[in-house]
Amino acid sequence: MPTERFRLKPPTDGHKILIVDGHLKVPDDPIVPIIEGDGIGPDVTRAARRAISAAVDRTYSGRRRISWCDVPAGEVAMFKYGELLPPATLDALREYVVGLKGPLTTPIGGGFRSLNVALRQALDLYSNTRPVYWIPGVPSPMVHPERMNIVIFREATEDVYAGIEWQRGSEEAKRLIGILAKDFGVKIPDDAGIGLKPISEFKTKRLVRKAIRYAIENHRRSVALVHKGNIMKYTEGAFREWGYEVARQEFPKETVAQSEVDRNYGGAPPKGKVVIKDVVADNMFQQLLTRTEDYDVLATPNLNGDYLSDAAAAQVGGLGVAPGGNIGDAHALFEPIHGTAPKYAGMDKVNPTAEILAGVMMLEYLGWREAGDALRNAVKKTIGQKIVTYDLARQMEGAKEVKCSEYAEAVVRNL
Repeated sequence: MPTERFRLKPPTDGHKILIVDGHLKVPDDPIVPIIEGDGIGPDVTRAARRAISAAVDRTYSGRRRISWCDVPAGEVAMFKYGELLPPATLDALREYVVGLKGPLTTPIGGGFRSLNVALRQALDLYSNTRPVYWIPGVPSPMVHPERMNIVIFREATEDVYAGIEWQRGSEEAKRLIGILAKDFGVKIPDDAGIGLKPISEFKTKRLVRKAIRYAIENHRRSVALVHKGNIMKYTEGAFREWGYEVARQEFPKETVAQSEVDRNYGGAPPKGKVVIKDVVADNMFQQLLTRTEDYDVLATPNLNGDYLSDAAAAQVGGLGVAPGGNIGDAHALFEPIHGTAPKYAGMDKVNPTAEILAGVMMLEYLGWREAGDALRNAVKKTIGQKIVTYDLARQMEGAKEVKCSEYAEAVVRNL
């Protein structure tokens, strides 16, 4: 029996977000697609949806609201429609501009590639943006977790995540190994899988440009270009050089290189200038621990940013409290950075904080900062009251353990 093809029914209420001269024009009732996701996805997205809607309603006294539009992706879409990512879902995300999603399954080894990567590439959401900050009361392995307050801008469409690879023994791998040996004198074992690592000037510069603009607009102190250019000179080394070029050529009045600060200003940055510096990736990992407060905004290639954002999140309590946004020139899709945790699926048990904070990012992106601030403060108040889900409750003395949905209700009460 053939599977039903997914066709999106036009929402009966709400209005589209428009893109005018590269900027969002947001109505008071924007249509926002939502992908519930796999595993624990439905639990956390429903909790977040409840809290986000309440924050908007209370902040604007009913003058504004979100018109949610459910669209499928992942395992549910595969079972019902025979496609992991139905074309109509992509069309909806394009048409309605800003969306929210839960975690989607990414299998290890064979099978389909990451749906998260596919969404970023299909919609050109080139900046995976991840703010990392500590919420007072969240258990942390660090003595001073409050020193962590960074935003990571991770290029999300190229590097080794571009998916340009061939299986060991495949005709494509054999052919490429042969070309490398014959034309370039590069010997690769015959039993190797082959992958390519593209890092381009255009995609690097637009990512770094977004990071610098964010730093300027939000009065951040510095942007650090994180790379492994000491080894990979023509990919990650080029990422470093192109990043400095963007600052020097496009933001000469707003930025200053760390080398210039050291040479001309005695190590003290001029007031109002964003310092541009670079750090080798492995050094960056230990600097996040030993000199946490020295870093503010990071701009990274794809793989480095993936590692660093998870490592940074661990310092403030883990992935359960870590949100992220996939952002292009206008389109954006917000998400938690944790996985699907299938063993807890449907148990109304897991922590929805990351998904709720992804909603905070979404509200800020819409320009509804008052609602975003209200929702973030409600989360902080709820955790401060020690009303938490099992993952935090087991680490906190005197905590009241609640279900996922009950936690969302506590956040709503604290708005």
